[in-house]
Amino acid sequence: MTELSAPQIGPIIQRQRKARGLTLQQLSGLSGVSKSMLSQIERGQANPTFAVLWSLTQGLKIDFAALLQGGQAVPSDTTIEIVPSEHTPEIRSADGSCRLRILSPPSLAGTTEWYDVEIAGGGRLDSAPHAAGACEHFTALSGQFLITSGASTYPVKAGETARYPVDVPHSISNASHRPARGLMVLLYGKIGQGRAA
Repeated sequence: MTELSAPQIGPIIQRQRKARGLTLQQLSGLSGVSKSMLSQIERGQANPTFAVLWSLTQGLKIDFAALLQGGQAVPSDTTIEIVPSEHTPEIRSADGSCRLRILSPPSLAGTTEWYDVEIAGGGRLDSAPHAAGACEHFTALSGQFLITSGASTYPVKAGETARYPVDVPHSISNASHRPARGLMVLLYGKIGQGRAA
């Protein structure tokens, strides 16, 4: 994801807030971001996280991607939202062998999430247990993987989908020597249980 420094983001947020006639307190109420944090962001004294920026764009009703280009409002008749590749958030494992591109909108975090997963040859993505009832659906797009959920491990080759509980320790390993990709969907709670059945 493209990173912006605090001085770049602050003036945009302030300009958009004032254009809507909102006080810091009002924007705080709309976005859930504290008034003190808002003040620090606008003055360039705090570098907001992705989650904070998302909350602010929702409160101001501006497109997240557009925020990076100066904070243009989303036209009311727009029905198709396009997220440029360079604005798609990414998570990398500590050793750099695993890359997850977050494809789902932040508004669904904690409910339904989906990721483009790429793991280097021999790499492994280890995860701690998620909430009770959570499950993952992993479709191998290339290569061959080993999926571990609790005490069970199964191979998954390109074109196959594995569905497994993730309220236990779990992992996705690249069983080949070349980079491999897959699509992972994480479903939480009863939704996850129902889809996994």
